[in-house]
Amino acid sequence: MFTRLFAPKVKVSAHCDLPCGVYDPAQARIEAESVKAVQEKYQANEDADFRTRAVLIKEQRAELAKHHVSVLWSDYFKAPHFEKYPQLHQLVNDTLKALSAAKASNDPATGQKALDLIAQIDTIFWETKKA
Repeated sequence: MFTRLFAPKVKVSAHCDLPCGVYDPAQARIEAESVKAVQEKYQANEDADFRTRAVLIKEQRAELAKHHVSVLWSDYFKAPHFEKYPQLHQLVNDTLKALSAAKASNDPATGQKALDLIAQIDTIFWETKKA
């Protein structure tokens, strides 16, 4: 009786993680900007409690940035994109590695490197949107 009462009335499915048309490297860029900003704030503050919170936030934002880059790679970019931009696989890999390095470091230079790589993905992404 209870299983019928609480059973879903409508079943839905999707072919991707996000509704089509909302992919955008800006999501990764915003998170990576947060990583770099937190690294800068960490460097400017000597308070141990502040630094502990900063590290936690930085690591969370780096993971979110990695997630957004991974979703672009696995769900948005398709075979024709990889054929036209053969560097794309390596670029995504380098970006994920840079985000991991930024996650593990409090040096803003690591955050900037990740941002620079995301900017390259962004350029390719918008070129594919024009096609």
